[in-house]
Formats: sequence, C-alpha cells, structure tokens
Amino acid sequence: GIRVALHPQLDVATEPRWSRINTTFGEDAELTSRLGVAYVDGLQGARLGADSVAAMVKHFPGGGPQLDGNDPHFGWGREQVYPGDNAAYHLRPFRAALDAGAAEVMPYYGMPVGTDWDEVGFGFNKSVITGLLRDELGFDGIVCTDWGLVSDHPDLGDLGVARAWGVEHLGPADRALRVIEAGADQFGGEDCTEVLLGLVRDGRVSESRIDESVRRLLRVTFTLGLFEHPFVDEEAASITLGRSDFRDAGLAAQRDSLTLLTNTGLLPLARGAKVFAPQISAAALEGHATRVDDPAAADVAVLRIKAPYEPRTEGMAALFHHGSLEFAAEEVRRIRAVCAAVPTVIDVYLDRPAVLTPLAGAAAALIANFGVSERALIAVLFGAAEPRGTLPFDLPRSDAAVAASRTDVAFDTADPLFRFGHGLRY
Repeated sequence: GIRVALHPQLDVATEPRWSRINTTFGEDAELTSRLGVAYVDGLQGARLGADSVAAMVKHFPGGGPQLDGNDPHFGWGREQVYPGDNAAYHLRPFRAALDAGAAEVMPYYGMPVGTDWDEVGFGFNKSVITGLLRDELGFDGIVCTDWGLVSDHPDLGDLGVARAWGVEHLGPADRALRVIEAGADQFGGEDCTEVLLGLVRDGRVSESRIDESVRRLLRVTFTLGLFEHPFVDEEAASITLGRSDFRDAGLAAQRDSLTLLTNTGLLPLARGAKVFAPQISAAALEGHATRVDDPAAADVAVLRIKAPYEPRTEGMAALFHHGSLEFAAEEVRRIRAVCAAVPTVIDVYLDRPAVLTPLAGAAAALIANFGVSERALIAVLFGAAEPRGTLPFDLPRSDAAVAASRTDVAFDTADPLFRFGHGLRY
C-alpha cells in the first residue's frame, strides 16, 4: 500500500509565472495553512499510527518565490529570491503543518539568493535544514531530499543532471556529504549506497550520524506498523480502490471547484440548445444539447482553453509551463471572432494564472477550472450543479504588472483583473 505521501505541497504561489502553481493551494498563506493542516489530518489522522499515511510536506522553506517563475529542476531556474524580504510568509504553512504533526519534510531544489541562508540548494543547506527546521522549529522527524541531488546521469539529458545547485563543482561523494551535514536523513531518488558507505569507511561520516537518521526512519516505520503488517489485504484493497462513493465525491469536488468569473445572464444554459463546442465531445453533450460544427449555426458557443505559456522543446523542460501569461495575438483574434458571432462561454484551465484581459469583455460568461472532466463542466453549464469555486490567486491584468511585482510578496500585481476569492453564483 501507499504509506508515505510526497505531499501536501505547501508552497505559496506568489510568483504567477511559476510552473508548479497547479499543485499548490494558491497565493494566500492563511488558506494554504488551513488546507495543509486538514490535508495532514486526512492522511495521518489525529495521531500517526497503523492506519495512517505519513505526510511529507514540501517544498521547505517554500518554493513559490522563484526568480521570473523559472523552475529549479533546471540550472537556469535555480535562483529563489526575496525582494520583499518576505520569507516568513512562505514559512507559515509549514509551521502550521509541523504543529499538526506532519511526519516528514522535503526541502526544495531552489537556491536562495540574497538572504542570510547559505547560497546552496535547500537540500544541501545546513542553515535551513538544521538551523531553521530542526533548531528553530524543533522538527525531529524525517527530512528527505527532493529527487536526484547527488548522481549525474548524462545519458538522460537534462533529466539526468543532478540538481546540485551551488555545489555543482563537487563530485557525488562531496555532494552526499553536504546533504548529510545539512541535516537530511534520506536521499530522494538515489541509489548511491556505495557513495555513502565510502564516506563512512573513509571516516568522513560517523556511524553515530548514520544512526541518528536511521532512528528517525525506523521510528516512523514502526509507528506505521510496517514491520508487524508489511502487506495490505489484497481483497480489501480491490474493494476499496475506485469505490463508487469515492468517485462520486471526486466528481462533486470537480463541480464545486468550477469558478464563475463573469456571467451576463447566459448561464446556466437551456437544454436543447445548439452548441458550438469544438473541445467537448458529442457524447458528453448528449441529453443536454446538440453539438454543431459551425458557430453561425449555434445558439451558444463553449470554448475550453488553457492558460498560455512559452513552450520549451528541450527534454524534461518541455513538461513545464514557463514564461508569459498572455495569450498570443492570433489566439485572441480567433477566440474573439467566435465571441462576436455567437454568445460564448469561455472555460479556461488555470494551471497558472492567466492574463484574461483581452477575453473577459468579449465572453458572455467566463469560467475558471483547475482540472475538471467534461462531465463536471456540463453539470455546471446546464444548471445541474452550482459553480461554487473561488479564485485561489489574483489574475493579473498584464505581463507588465507581473514583471513589476515582487516575487515573494502575495497579491503584489497592480490592479489585477480578478482578485483572490472572486467567484460568482447563479
């Protein structure tokens, strides 16, 4: 079974261009703290035990303030900056989760620049892991690094480059030593046992230091009951996995997350309408509307679009959404042409905030989603369910406003188009 979860992700999304926003709780540290505590409680229960999943909160001490929103999976995105001197804001969700008993912590790849902390990646960072997490916050649980800090694998391209930011010049043994000296207990995504054994044989790492981490790891393993009961009941697992009430709860959560930003009265849609909806299948519309292929023949259009980004083509970087939050001019023209031809609902997937300024006024209704199925969207469009979501972050008015904001400060873009917490009802 799954007994350790590499989540929740408690980073606060203060840099709108950052590519990891879609797995955060948004821009507000208070909301992130409350949801993070609930998440830890849901995984672990009132107390860590045999029925728990241990929560590994990440990415300590908060990965939101990445320079220009670039991601530190890559060397060109390694810098984490605090122009507003606001590191304490990013720590708030971690303080709350640790107070709630989170069992494990994962430091981030990022390298702090211009702070009092060591200018090396957080997994190598003694001032952060030992000084802040262990000494100041009193955490004596497991610290597991993010994946791949020690070993380089050139055959894997950018995926195989160790995220050893600030210590790239060191070899695997010295990188591993820095991780251990920083105060971590576990190497994420590594199998470098010979490197570790070599450090012990050479007298560079004491057995007592290894024992310190082993005690932390064994404490959680025993508390979870994994030595007494290492396997799940396969029959119970097959009954539990994919249970219909779980699926229904998931679908309800999707429906509830849909966030209505504007509505001129078009929503909810009338059943039986002719709908131009090129991104929605005819099967999903069956029983609700007739799908047509020409906006001129439609009573209403529904366009499902995604927040823009500047694509990268090299290796793993192609999987991350970086750069501008503004739609390309040609896409704006295409969408606005449909809006001019027929009353249009725009449903935009916000894996990051998007600049919706050129589209908001053209649409008859504007919906934000955070990853929902056609079924969930159809239920809300046709009034079988109410849109109950609210924005977890501001939506900026322009790229220029984002560039002028401070990376580590929440709600710092000038005159946002829509504010955190906005969400209409029918």
